[in-house]
Amino acid sequence: MSENTLTSKTVPTIVQCPTCKKEVEWSEKSPHRPFCSERCKLIDFGDWADESNRIAGNPTYDDVMGEDLEY
Repeated sequence: MSENTLTSKTVPTIVQCPTCKKEVEWSEKSPHRPFCSERCKLIDFGDWADESNRIAGNPTYDDVMGEDLEY
């Protein structure tokens, strides 16, 4: 069988919405991916903004937060 006669259909990748756990197809059909909707996207953004979500580890400070600032 030649390669041209085979048709390969790609199976869409399905992920879970991080907010509500609904299944979302990872494609251009889902403009808010990995979220299922704008609402879930904004809920997640709000959780990061109010620090309900954060990356584990020790906080680091840049030079602006250093103790050698002149007051």
